[in-house]
Amino acid sequence: MKIAVGADHAGYALKERLLGKLRAEGHEVVDYGTHSTESTDYPDYAAAVGRAVVHHEAELGLLVCSSGVGMSIAANKIHGVRAALGTNTDEVGYTRKHNDANVLAIGAKYTDEPTAEALLDTFLTTPFEGGRHMRRIEKINKLEQEEQQ
Repeated sequence: MKIAVGADHAGYALKERLLGKLRAEGHEVVDYGTHSTESTDYPDYAAAVGRAVVHHEAELGLLVCSSGVGMSIAANKIHGVRAALGTNTDEVGYTRKHNDANVLAIGAKYTDEPTAEALLDTFLTTPFEGGRHMRRIEKINKLEQEEQQ
């Protein structure tokens, strides 16, 4: 699977560890940065990853910042992104099954590496159920379109 990944300075270390895991599992990874712990602005990485996903340059996206909240807010400003903050595997499973989330945001300050790996595994392996949930995704898409007018 091709995955777009980005982090700010606060998420850099966890992003690097998750990149290693993804590559070891055979995923193709596009790393949009950051590439150090030097202070950066999270919206830049959220935009890059979000655009890669909606332009089909990647199947899914992963974002890491201090809390995960800023990244998810910024990514959701990109038309077609459904970014979700992941804090436990049950929640992440539902973001995929029911919401067809296409970007996962993780907070490095609040998520240890084993938990982050479990969240990512759940995100990558849980399919969207469709059915009645598709009707709701279509309503979300309609809201995006209305707001652009």
